[in-house]
Amino acid sequence: MDRKVPKNVQSLADDLEERLVDFAVRIIKLAASLPKSPAGKHVAGQIMRSGTSPAPNYGEARGAESHADFVHKVRIVLKELNETSIWLRIIDRSNMLRKSLIIDIIGENKELCRIFASTLATARRRTNNK
Repeated sequence: MDRKVPKNVQSLADDLEERLVDFAVRIIKLAASLPKSPAGKHVAGQIMRSGTSPAPNYGEARGAESHADFVHKVRIVLKELNETSIWLRIIDRSNMLRKSLIIDIIGENKELCRIFASTLATARRRTNNK
């Protein structure tokens, strides 16, 4: 993709990437605070995998070699965010952590899911309009 990206779009993409990196750091800290029980260790490992992968996958999407590659990588970002959402609900409902400790990250996860669902829908529309 050898096209020029407008500065404001580039800035928004940079901001979104930073937001995903911050989200990954929060997931790492959350996983470290889970109980050291077998269940806590299992959930920590799972949420670490799903919750830290959107940032590097979005970085790959930004450097995609084609529109189809971009769509595929954004789909992976959304898939991982959706999985993280489920792990956060499991943590919440099992009372592994106090709700006050996870309410903000649950909200951020929902916002990121909405952003990437919209991004994916827009990218698919552009594919269909070609």
